[in-house]
Formats: sequence, structure tokens, C-alpha cells
Amino acid sequence: IPVVAFSTDTNVATTGVYLLSFLPESDVQRIVQYATSVGKRSFAALIPDNPYGTVVEAAFKQDVARRGAKIIALERYTHDKAAMAAPVKTVAQAAARADALFIPDGGDAAPDVVQALVADNINTKKIQLLGSGLWEDDQRIYATAVLNGAWYVAPDPTGYRNFAARYRARFKLEPQRTATLAYDAIALIAALVKTQGAQRFSPQVLTNPSGFSGINGLFRFRANGTNERGLAVLRVTPSGGQIISPAPRSFTGSGI
Repeated sequence: IPVVAFSTDTNVATTGVYLLSFLPESDVQRIVQYATSVGKRSFAALIPDNPYGTVVEAAFKQDVARRGAKIIALERYTHDKAAMAAPVKTVAQAAARADALFIPDGGDAAPDVVQALVADNINTKKIQLLGSGLWEDDQRIYATAVLNGAWYVAPDPTGYRNFAARYRARFKLEPQRTATLAYDAIALIAALVKTQGAQRFSPQVLTNPSGFSGINGLFRFRANGTNERGLAVLRVTPSGGQIISPAPRSFTGSGI
């Protein structure tokens, strides 16, 4: 029996167990793809020293190399000001030779990391700051002045906003962000039952290379159970995220 499951740990994906969750690897792939497409060729990175950071680091090294770019400096850190000082200083010293600086951490830590970099004389106007999907709709990110102009990735926010409005109208509550994943899973199953007959849950149907469209935009399952998503690239502004590269409408020619 094929399973549509939810986890950010791709180790649980396998043939017949398809993850519909937001995967860190997708964020990294999209931000590196966009950055290199606009001429960023050398990268520095400050990555949290936790399991999420381990996944992101591996994907980042792989995708930067795949795009023919290079990593000037990469350091791991813990969210402690004293412990953070050494890795921040190392990256700050190397950043003069980098086009972009990747900080894939949430709103509880990324502003502190950037403030520490500024204290080490990094000029955030001369290097492009990059984030991950953890920045999505986080007011702490938008309220941090030195992050204005930074880029991050997320599903096109229009789908979630429309879903949230319908959810509030029906239940008088604000939905959890991950509610859209459950909705997309059930909508996919219903659509396959309606249109695909006896083969509705076959590997060939579930791994259709054209993918499917849901609240969170375009997605498709790989044969190994992981997924790919069509994500947008957004710029941080004081009023929220501003799309600078729309999510692809199809996987054909998307560069993903």
C-alpha cells in the first residue's frame, strides 16, 4: 500500500513512501539555482549546528558544485553569542571574496547572526544575503533592518493566503502552516481516485514527471519517495516577502 507521508527527514522516504512535506533540500536547490542564474559564483555560509543544518550543508555543497560555483567559507555555529563569535569572524573575514552569504536559520537566530556579522565589519550592502524557507512569513526577519534585500525561498504565498481566508471563514481560527500539506495530500488522493481508475496509486501515476498542483504550488514525487517543489524566490522588505522570481508553472524548463 503506497503511503503519502510527512517528514523533513528524507531517510524515511523510500519506494512506496512518498514525502509531501517541505524538504530543506528543495529550499537549497532553488536558492542556489536562482543565485547562480543572476551571476553569483562564490558563496560563504553560516549554518546552524543541528540536524537541520547537517542536511542543509550537504545539499548546499552539492548544489553549489553542480552549478559550477564555489564555496569560499562555510562554518557551523550554535545559537550562543560567545560560541558564535569564532565562526562568524571566520566567515566575515572571508566574505570579501564572496558574492553571496547563506544563513539558513529561523527568525529566532538569523537576525542575531547577521548582527554579529555587521559587528565584524561585514557590509551587507556589498554581499547578497540568502536564507531558506525558515524565513517564510516570519516578522522577526522582516523587522531586522540589515536583512532588508536578502533573498529566501518559499511557496508562492498567494495559495496559502487564499487557503487561510477560507479556513478562517469556516472554523474561525488561524490555520497552522502545515495544514496545507494535509489538504494537498487529500486533494491529490481524491483527484487520482476520480481520474486514474484502477492505476490511481501506481508508482507510474504517483511519480508522474509533470507533477501535481496544490495549495503550495507545483510538486512531484521522485521514485525514491522524496519530492521536488516549484518554489518562488522572495526579497525581504519591512512589509513582508516580495516575489523576485516566481514559482515555476511546470517542471519543464524550470531549471530545478
